[in-house]
Amino acid sequence: MEAYNAGQRRFGENRPQEFASKAASLPGDIEWHFIGHLQTNKLKLVLPYASLVESIDSSRLLDAVEKWCADHGKVMDVLLELHLGAEETKGGFTEEEIADILSRSRGGAEYSHVRFRGLMGMATNTLDPSVVEADFARIESFKKSLEERFSLPGFTELSIGMSHDWPVAVRHGATIVRIGTAIFGPRVY
Repeated sequence: MEAYNAGQRRFGENRPQEFASKAASLPGDIEWHFIGHLQTNKLKLVLPYASLVESIDSSRLLDAVEKWCADHGKVMDVLLELHLGAEETKGGFTEEEIADILSRSRGGAEYSHVRFRGLMGMATNTLDPSVVEADFARIESFKKSLEERFSLPGFTELSIGMSHDWPVAVRHGATIVRIGTAIFGPRVY
């Protein structure tokens, strides 16, 4: 509430249960972004409140969001997550998979209840700034190539960068940075 009272109206949350609880209990003029890994069995906790799902990381999830939104008469703005980092544990699509999804979605036939607004990515978890710089440069370049290839209206968002690397992300075209730890401190369990 302190951030809200200071004028902040866009918030992100990465845990579905906390997302639903906060969205239901805080003022209704907040623009909620879901920024974490979303499992298909948790859609009912997130999609009623979200204005943007930043972390569509698989075709299975994308198809489930499309179906849920069709069933509930909603169109959801989403970001496709590009697998950037070297860690195999991170989710996301390959560049080829993203290009295929965007190609199939032209004309709105396949995903009529999803609006592709841009890309999301996380840099390799490293202390080497040159690796982070290279990861962000790669996603910036890829987004520009998609814009040129597909001429997608509204494909304007690039969600990269977190509390520790956001200045590098901004240099590479980030329109959204995830800086909750810098603002609110580390998560307390």
